[in-house]
Amino acid sequence: MKLALFQQILELNQLFDRLAMGLERLECVPFFQRDLIHHARSDVEIARVYANREFFDNFEKIVEDDAKWAYRFQRAFDEKLKDRDDLYLEVRSSEERRKRKGLPPRVVILPDWDMSDEDRFDEKCARQRKGLAPKRSRTARTTSKEPRSRTKVSPPLRIPKKEGRHS
Repeated sequence: MKLALFQQILELNQLFDRLAMGLERLECVPFFQRDLIHHARSDVEIARVYANREFFDNFEKIVEDDAKWAYRFQRAFDEKLKDRDDLYLEVRSSEERRKRKGLPPRVVILPDWDMSDEDRFDEKCARQRKGLAPKRSRTARTTSKEPRSRTKVSPPLRIPKKEGRHS
């Protein structure tokens, strides 16, 4: 919620109260026309009603936006805390409920399945990656003082002499 917004509407209503009390005191002053002051007080109350109505008409949107934010925040937090094995436990309890009701299973859970087998597999793969991929050390290149030619010079072509034909 926007605390500053609530403070502003509270302050506005307090100012309306002070203005209404000031006008009420002026009604007692003899040289002011009592009915004009009374009319001014009613205008102040109408302005207060319009201001409060505007605020509370938009208040629902403010509350809904805050509720959406809170829901997303809570869902993200729950996702962080969620254990990947919780799904297995939920499926298992659901299947046990179906079995008690005499319904056929929707999912077949492997009988020898162990919840920690995936963790062991991940650890084994990580160890293998560390062992198979040793870090390579780079050696410095040595450069010769002569610049390298970009074109390769090939030896001249020799055309073999043909024997047996005389012209």
